[in-house]
Amino acid sequence: MEHIKVENLLVNYKTLEKFKRFKEYGNQELTMMEDLQNNIIENDSKSPFFGIYHGNNLIARMSLYEVNKKYDYYFEPPQDYLTIWKLEVLPDYQGRGYGKAMVDFAKGFKLPIKTSPRINSHGFWEKMGFVKAHYEMERDLGENPLIWLPDGVMEKS
Repeated sequence: MEHIKVENLLVNYKTLEKFKRFKEYGNQELTMMEDLQNNIIENDSKSPFFGIYHGNNLIARMSLYEVNKKYDYYFEPPQDYLTIWKLEVLPDYQGRGYGKAMVDFAKGFKLPIKTSPRINSHGFWEKMGFVKAHYEMERDLGENPLIWLPDGVMEKS
């Protein structure tokens, strides 16, 4: 299998054009394109967007945000964690390990990870080692979060 390289995507209009090839399913979340438009700073290398290119084509992408431990409802003790948001691989490239490469890239930060999977993607996340989060919140945010824990981290029960 070819070497898969996950890259930090620049926040610029060229990246915005490449995002137009992706589709987001679900009304409750903003599309990555809208996220990108709201965050455009020409060639900002600290963007939350990551992707995989095949030649010049962006074929997979995700948002990866670090969340401060003061907002942690998922892990014990509270700690900084990552949120994977809107992971997507173009249909012609699915089933080739690109989604796994994106998740493995995020796991490489050795922080707990939370995601709110889209409909019909639970099987993928379970294969990646994610489990349903058990957490206490005063109100349900309408999400069914899944979490991944690096060694030595416990989730709240």
